[in-house]
Amino acid sequence: MPTLTLKFVVLPGDGIGPEVMQVALDVLKHVASYQGVRLEYAIGRVGGSAIDEQGVALPQDTLSLCQQSDAILFGSVGGPKWESLPPQQQPERAALLPLRQHFELFANIRPGLLYPALQAISPLKPNRIPNGIDMVCIRELTGGLYFGKPKESRIRPDGDIESVDTLVYKKSEIERITEVAAVTALQRRRKICSVDKANVLESSVLWRQTVTEYLQTHYPEIECTHLYVDNAAMQLVHAPDQFDVILTENLFGDILSDEMAMVCGSLGMLASASLGSVKNTHSQRFGLFEPAGGSALDIAGKGIANPCAQILSAALMLRYSFGQLKAAAAIETAVKEVVYRGIRTVDIACGGKHVSTQEMGKAIIEQLESRHAFS
Repeated sequence: MPTLTLKFVVLPGDGIGPEVMQVALDVLKHVASYQGVRLEYAIGRVGGSAIDEQGVALPQDTLSLCQQSDAILFGSVGGPKWESLPPQQQPERAALLPLRQHFELFANIRPGLLYPALQAISPLKPNRIPNGIDMVCIRELTGGLYFGKPKESRIRPDGDIESVDTLVYKKSEIERITEVAAVTALQRRRKICSVDKANVLESSVLWRQTVTEYLQTHYPEIECTHLYVDNAAMQLVHAPDQFDVILTENLFGDILSDEMAMVCGSLGMLASASLGSVKNTHSQRFGLFEPAGGSALDIAGKGIANPCAQILSAALMLRYSFGQLKAAAAIETAVKEVVYRGIRTVDIACGGKHVSTQEMGKAIIEQLESRHAFS
């Protein structure tokens, strides 16, 4: 039988991106050796480093590499060095948004995970999170205010200046993101909380109606509730353990997923996946997989960055783009067990002993070996 090849592109990005990416690649290589699969990847420039070298955040040669691959393993981009550029040329806006649009990456999956052993790193009191936090935010990523037209600033006849952003959603767009949320919920506790602003926004009226009808028709076994976005924001702080899968539109998802990350304590532990349409009969999707945090230029090169988010993003890539479910679960379990053993980088050490970026990666690989995760 021919060896299965996993073909992806690696875009390390800026700041701590290259160093945590290298650790993630080391973990992937270890997994591949056990699973009998072949890794085929190219490395491209993106973000601030691409601006410095080639003048743009997303060079054409990098885009071409992405087009020739089945997934993108993305690092972190941006930082103060490039904030003086016009907004449309800055790394985040000029690299990530075009990639989402080009590949129609409409579904953002962002796990919110706080192990009970790491309660102390959350800003919430322990009685708010007695069992830690385990939820997922499913955010629609290519519609809504961010992409609606018209989007412009203009001078009114009376000489005043006004700006316009258009909020548009089609029923079909809502249905396809609801499908992603439903499949995710089936693998978890079968609960979806759909977040909208249906008491004010016409688009949210359609959102609530479509989500309700779609789940009742196709997934009656899933419990569906609805919250207005302001209440959802409050509930994330008040009682986060009530949530399983949060489903919401682009702007609300952008805000709520960051709040979720904050209550989980450290961006260094949070991965994310941005997925496109199903590409084959095995329900695998082209996707972009990246840590939730930023480039952290202030600690770049110091060897203290937490590589877990990048490693867990690689696990999401194995699951969603390559169907390697066993390998993905093994990585996720190894990360959890290493943390429970007290091997932690400084951001999650809670004031105790901490290890370097490379030592954290080595411990995760050793954990994979010790548990015979692939036997």
